[in-house]
Amino acid sequence: MLAAEAELKSLMVAGLAGDKRAYRVLLTALGQLLRRYYSRRVGPDDAEDLVQDALIAIHTRRATYDADQPFTPWLYAIARYKLLDLLRRKRVRATIPLDDAGDLFAEDESEAALARRDLDVLLAELPLPTQTLIRQVKIDGLSMQEAAARAGRSEIAVRVGIHRGLKTLSDKLRGKEHREDG
Repeated sequence: MLAAEAELKSLMVAGLAGDKRAYRVLLTALGQLLRRYYSRRVGPDDAEDLVQDALIAIHTRRATYDADQPFTPWLYAIARYKLLDLLRRKRVRATIPLDDAGDLFAEDESEAALARRDLDVLLAELPLPTQTLIRQVKIDGLSMQEAAARAGRSEIAVRVGIHRGLKTLSDKLRGKEHREDG
């Protein structure tokens, strides 16, 4: 589904840049996504009304979308708000099967995109060579030997660099937690 995020985001960005065809394609795709999203939660009549409400909200709030952020969390936030508005109007307390509870939140790839962004922010606090080593070994799955060869360092230097970088991040996070608790 990561491809769907990338495709939807590129259509949205193109639409914001004035590409009417891309924007039309985006709204058509969003209509289909939203119909599936709402049809599992409310009746067909309400689902179609919600789709229209959400598409109007997306259109009127499109300028609030930050192209540097993932698209689907923004989309599903609007969709959830429209659903909650309907349920409040009807004074209905919705219950859904536990298996479907994850659908109330952004798609899995959106969570992964947010996690990658958070990881990028954290790693940015380290020197670039240390960032690179941590990404290669801990994220991309390279062996210490492969990372050492790419960096032109010994395996021991790579191991020590990764250890020190992770310790620095850990210390910063612990310090942040203590400040928030205190």
